[in-house]
Amino acid sequence: MSVTSAPAPATLSDVKPFGMRFRLKGLPWIPLFILTLVLIGAIGGEDLAPQDPNGLNLAAAFKPPFWQAGGSLEHILGTDNLGRDVLSKIIVGARVSVIVSFYAIIFSGAIGTFLGIIAGYFGGWVDTVIVRVAEIKMSIPALALALILSATLDPGLTTVVIVIVFTYWTWYARIIRSEILSLKERDYVAFAKVAGCGPLTIFGRHLLPNIFNTLLALATLQVGQVIIFEASLSFLGLGIQPPDVSWGLMLADARQYITYAWWGITMPGIAIMLTCLSSNLVGDWLRDLLDPQRRQL
Repeated sequence: MSVTSAPAPATLSDVKPFGMRFRLKGLPWIPLFILTLVLIGAIGGEDLAPQDPNGLNLAAAFKPPFWQAGGSLEHILGTDNLGRDVLSKIIVGARVSVIVSFYAIIFSGAIGTFLGIIAGYFGGWVDTVIVRVAEIKMSIPALALALILSATLDPGLTTVVIVIVFTYWTWYARIIRSEILSLKERDYVAFAKVAGCGPLTIFGRHLLPNIFNTLLALATLQVGQVIIFEASLSFLGLGIQPPDVSWGLMLADARQYITYAWWGITMPGIAIMLTCLSSNLVGDWLRDLLDPQRRQL
């Protein structure tokens, strides 16, 4: 008769480290690498660009990329109608995308989160007013709002940030409101009220920490939308203005030459596509990682 040996007790070497709980092997390495390159380009800017992004050289206008006949390694991705290096403009243009994304997400997230918490926690007429204002805002097309603001403000980086904040705060407000409606019924919130904690204490100690994961996922997912929206405004002449460089402005400048200088509009389009796709993939990964119901341990 065979005797079954008892399983050996677990040792410290058998315990998975904290990082493995988050399944680093599922980390979206390629999207993170692309976003890192965009961030490096935004920080380095002109110091990393091989050429002056605003340097005019009419003799080198419409140079194709280096792999085509007539191209050279001096202008790897070719030049535009004024002889400006396309790669340099893409590197420097990343700064606008990063700055707009940072400020727009910070301000729209702060406004939307504050109003969402107020509406969800207090309810009543406060909730009704905030929800109705959000619904009125959502009924106004974003581009129509941009036209209205551009008529009263000078087009530029500040106008782009203001338009994006007015456009996206409702997204945060609605989602955070739904989270607060559920959280405020939890026992720890009721115990905090019994203990005499005021609304600000409950917000800071009990509600905000529990919606942080949601805010992080929302902010990451919003990066791609903000970049596309900024590019759309600049393409229409309502956003970034020369001599500043942005990907949307590059698309606007190159659209009339697309039939014989395809690289001028294709290269910044690829940069926008890869950045937005990468941010969405990282946002999806964060959402699955931070949601216990989605995560598979």
